[in-house]
Amino acid sequence: LNAAPGRAPRQQIRFLPAPAAGGGGAVELVAARVPVLADHPLVRGPRLRRLKIGAGHRLDVKASGVFVLGIGHGNKLLTDLYNCHLTKVYTVSGLFGKATDDFSDTGNLIEKTTFDHITREKLERILAVIQGANQKALLLYSNIDMKTQEAYELAVKGLIRPVAKSPPIITAVRCLQFALPEFQLEIHCLHETQQYLRKMVHEVGLELRSSAVCTHVRRVRDGVFTLRDALPRTRWNLQSIQEAIQNCQLKVETELEKTLG
Repeated sequence: LNAAPGRAPRQQIRFLPAPAAGGGGAVELVAARVPVLADHPLVRGPRLRRLKIGAGHRLDVKASGVFVLGIGHGNKLLTDLYNCHLTKVYTVSGLFGKATDDFSDTGNLIEKTTFDHITREKLERILAVIQGANQKALLLYSNIDMKTQEAYELAVKGLIRPVAKSPPIITAVRCLQFALPEFQLEIHCLHETQQYLRKMVHEVGLELRSSAVCTHVRRVRDGVFTLRDALPRTRWNLQSIQEAIQNCQLKVETELEKTLG
């Protein structure tokens, strides 16, 4: 930012001595426009000495995907977005047939199990049960009377969310791929951690009378931000970051207006 081209120095009017028109060594004062020396880089020094950067919903070292950062005023917007309790979306890959101490495929092996009896239909039935139980929890923590007109209007707008911090809630889950022993889920959730999602894969394996470990967790959406908005390492430069802020500004303002009014 300090190396980027800066604005031109401000101008001020000064009365400077100049030879008079009649000559003869006479001097008169002439109004002239000169730059303000206080704006000169050698006088002012670096424009920025500190830059506050805040982290949104964090990702652990074994996860990947969308990770939102706030710069300057964006730190307050991060807090506002957090208060919106927006849904996050993950793709979670799993592997049937073994269990580990940390529910990931890199943990210490605890047991191996058979998985030939598992079908996609059985997996989807378990997922439907999980989603149904979590929908009841969502309504409980939203603190809304579902028989009211307010509840109907919020449901139409998709704004039924917890009014405060709550335990992790799965709002939707479906199977994207199934090819024994591997499978992949799409999970929509609130207030989760990546470790919670790995544990969920483990519990799905137990419900299917087998075992399962999580091989990959990838966040594909964090509220209004998607993978399309994310910058890979090759684009971590000032111009790309400025463009990303400008492109996402309207989406953030719209969501805050819709949710927080």
